[in-house]
Amino acid sequence: MNSSNVPPSAPVTAPVVGMVGAGQLARMTQQAAIALGIDLRVLANTRDESAAKVIVDTRLGDYRDLSDLREFAKGCDAVTFDHEHVPTEHIRALTADGHAVHPGADALVHAQDKAVMRERLTEIGAPCPAWARVEDLAGVETFAEEHGWPVVLKAVRGGYDGRGVWVCETPDEAREVLGTGVALLAEAFVPFEREVAVLVARSAHGQGVSYPVVETVQKDGICVEVIAPAPGLGEEQAADAQRVALTIARDLGVTGLLAVEMFVTKSGLMVNELAMRPHNSGHWTIEGARTSQFEQHLRAVLNLPLGSPSMTAPVVVMANLLGGPDPDVYSRYEHVMANDPGIKIHFYGKDVRPGRKIGHVTALGTDLDEVRARAHHAVTCLRGPVDA
Repeated sequence: MNSSNVPPSAPVTAPVVGMVGAGQLARMTQQAAIALGIDLRVLANTRDESAAKVIVDTRLGDYRDLSDLREFAKGCDAVTFDHEHVPTEHIRALTADGHAVHPGADALVHAQDKAVMRERLTEIGAPCPAWARVEDLAGVETFAEEHGWPVVLKAVRGGYDGRGVWVCETPDEAREVLGTGVALLAEAFVPFEREVAVLVARSAHGQGVSYPVVETVQKDGICVEVIAPAPGLGEEQAADAQRVALTIARDLGVTGLLAVEMFVTKSGLMVNELAMRPHNSGHWTIEGARTSQFEQHLRAVLNLPLGSPSMTAPVVVMANLLGGPDPDVYSRYEHVMANDPGIKIHFYGKDVRPGRKIGHVTALGTDLDEVRARAHHAVTCLRGPVDA
């Protein structure tokens, strides 16, 4: 056949996903986007941000500026986020402009505003600690009369990694927190046995999948380790945790990923926090699951069929790498790699500061104690000496 008689075909264009924010979550999403043939665009404040260093289509702008968001969203098949700080009214404006924004404003507000979250979770019957909005010390003391001290005070907006949470043992401590002028809610202190997290994904079509329940280990309000699956959690309780998370995703209208952090107590599960994006509790899925959380999020926001969340090994441990006093982490690569060729190291391209999350390592295997020891050895060596 004469090629001149063949009509020209339409150019094949990859879907474009715009991610507002250019932190490590966007950086790791790029890895999944490459494999899927998706063009990932990020909105960064500066070229020095984690994802901006590795993503070609990086746009500079302020996520708090609607005009910057509108310009960024042009040409995107879906707009999503690597943080929850975009003003709700801006998300509504983008949707009104005709952009597909996932999660939408009505869903994301539950990860932005803890009081709105508690109200809605209470309405749908999700297990929650007792709580109340408080504006003054009298309100805190009234709450404590019913639920006892200590009282947990939480910033209604903006808290993460232990920030914006205060465990108050006395009225004087509560008075000091109230003096910050931050909008607060009070929660009853939960004497939990451990903390777990459930990561689920939901598409606009309503398809939902759940990853195995994981245990999260916290130190000074920061997650330092994630164990998949959560050891010693019975099948019935694990299934209940997954059911609760999937129900929340459905009833809140989430499209994309939803991380539900929970307390395990003697009387059952209690929901602590929500996040609607890839989450630290899901980093293990890059090597440890058939479909990483980052690929799953892209599938969900583009309304593609969701991938398998099943594990690739019986035990997976992810340990966060926090910066130490010696910034030369790369000089310690060789020992970690030589000692354990199976360990997986992820750096986020961030300047090293003591206590800052600069990466993570993942170990896979069959014996929990052995896998945990490998992960701990790797992060200890990479972090370097404790004292400079």
